Amino acid sequence: MSYPHLTAVASLQSALTETEFDALIVLASDFNHPELSTLAVVLQTAAQVDQRIGQQLASLPCSLVPGQRLILAPIGTLDRDYDDVRSYADAAKQAIQVAKDMGAKAPLLWVEPQQSPLYQQAAAVSYLAMCQALWQPLEGREVVGEEKLEPVQRIGLCGIAAEQAEELMAIEAGRRLARDLAGTEPERMSALNFAAYCQEAFAGSAVQVEVVTDIATLQRDYPLMMAVARSSLAVKRHHPAVIRLSYNPDGAVAQTLLLAGKGLVYDTGGADLKVGGSMAGMSRDKGGGAAVAGFMLAIAGLKPQGIKVVAEIGAVRNSIGSDAFVPDEVLTSHAGVRVRIGNTDAEGRLVLADLLSHLREQALNEVTPQIFSIATLTGHAARAVGPYTALVENGPARLLQLASTLQQQGDIWGDPCEISRSRREDFQFIQAKSAAEDVLSCNNAASSVTVRGHQFPMAFLVEASGLSAHGQHQAKPIPYLHLDIAGSGVDGGDWIHGKPSAAPILALLASTLSS
Repeated sequence: MSYPHLTAVASLQSALTETEFDALIVLASDFNHPELSTLAVVLQTAAQVDQRIGQQLASLPCSLVPGQRLILAPIGTLDRDYDDVRSYADAAKQAIQVAKDMGAKAPLLWVEPQQSPLYQQAAAVSYLAMCQALWQPLEGREVVGEEKLEPVQRIGLCGIAAEQAEELMAIEAGRRLARDLAGTEPERMSALNFAAYCQEAFAGSAVQVEVVTDIATLQRDYPLMMAVARSSLAVKRHHPAVIRLSYNPDGAVAQTLLLAGKGLVYDTGGADLKVGGSMAGMSRDKGGGAAVAGFMLAIAGLKPQGIKVVAEIGAVRNSIGSDAFVPDEVLTSHAGVRVRIGNTDAEGRLVLADLLSHLREQALNEVTPQIFSIATLTGHAARAVGPYTALVENGPARLLQLASTLQQQGDIWGDPCEISRSRREDFQFIQAKSAAEDVLSCNNAASSVTVRGHQFPMAFLVEASGLSAHGQHQAKPIPYLHLDIAGSGVDGGDWIHGKPSAAPILALLASTLSS
C-alpha cells in the first residue's frame, strides 16, 4: 500500500536546482510573493501573453524550475466570511492532476503562507489533498499495477520539518487505508476480506488486532448485528466479522478513546429492499468502519503519548433472502434492550448499538473515557448538512464541547463538520409503542424525508446500547459523540463513483492530538 512519499524541503530557493524533483507547483493567491522572486521575470512575461496566469490553473515550460515544468495554481480570495482552507485543497487537487498528466513523478510544492489561523495547516492540507486526488481504487491497482495508475512517487513540500513530513505520511497512511476499505467492491472487500486487509495493514504496528468470526460467539455477543447478518450466513464467503483494534501508549494513560465503526460491506436494504436503482454504491456503506480503521492506522504511526485507543468494527452484509430479518421482529441487544424493528434498511444502527454496548462496558474501567461512533448512517445527514460530517453528542460530551472542538479542528484541516443537537423529540420518536419492546429502531419511511432523520438515530443508539444510564446527571457519565458521514464520506456526494474522502479522520486526529 503506497502513496507519495513526502520530502521536507527547507526553502523554495534551496530546492530549485534539486534533481530529485521534476516539476514545481505553486499554490498562491499572489504570484508576486517575495519567495517567488527568482521566477518574477518568467511570471511577468507569461502574464503578458497568457490571461490565465493568476486567474486559473496554468502550466508552462520554465528552465528555472525542476523538470522545466511550472504549474501555477491560484487559490483565489481568502478574506470572505465563508472562505476556508479547502480553497488550498481544491487548487492542490487540480494542480497535481496536471503534474501527473505532464509526466511528473516527483513534483515540488510551494504553498503561499497566510497569517490567519484558519490557514495554519494550508501546506499540510495541500499535500493531503494531492494524495486524495492521486488515489486509485484498490481493485484497479491490483489488476493494472500501482506504478501505472499512481505514477507520482514523491512530493517535496517547502517550509516543513522532517518530523512534520513523517507525521503527515502517517496520517496519509491511515486515510489511504480508509479509502481502500470503503471504496472497494463487495466481493473483494467482503466482511472477512475487510478483516484480513486490516490484519495485513496493522501487521508489525503498535496496534493489536483481534478478529472474531465464530458464528456462535457473534450470535451471543452481538445479537443485533447478527440479525442483520442472518441472511448472509448461508453463503460462507459473506460471513460477518468483528474487528477489534487496540493501541496502548508507552507510559501512563491520561485519556481513553473508544470508537465504534459501521462496516456494512453491502447493504441491499434486506427485506425492505432498496429499489429504483438506489442499491448501487451500497458497497460503500462500510465507510464508518473504514474511517475507524484508518484512524487507528494513523494512531499506530503517530504513537501519541498518554492516549489509549480501542475500536470495534462490525463488518457485515445485509442480504436479502429467506432467512432475512424483517420489520416487526423484536430483538434483544447486547445491553439487554428489546428492540422492535421498524425497517430493515436501518441496519447500521443495530450493528453500532451492540458495538457501543461492548465499548460502554469497557469504558467503565478506563481512564477518562470518551466514546465515538462513525457511520454512513442516514440519507438525512447528507440532505441536512450536505458534504459535511454531522455531529450529535450526548450531555457529557456537550459539557466537554467535544463536537465544538472537532468542528474547530475540522475547519483548520479541511475536514469540516456541522453540529446537531440531540433533543427530547428524538427520544420520544423511538419510544416503545407497546409492552413487547423497549425501543423502536426507526419508522418505516426513508430518513431523508423523516423529520430529524439523522438526530433520532443517535437517541436509538443511546437507548439500545445502554448509554442512557451514563448521562450527565447520572452516577457514571460517559461522553459520547456520534458522527454521521453519509454526506462527507465521498467526494462530491457521489456514492457510486466518487472517491472515498476518508472523513472524518483529519478532524478526529486533530481534535485528539490538540487536547
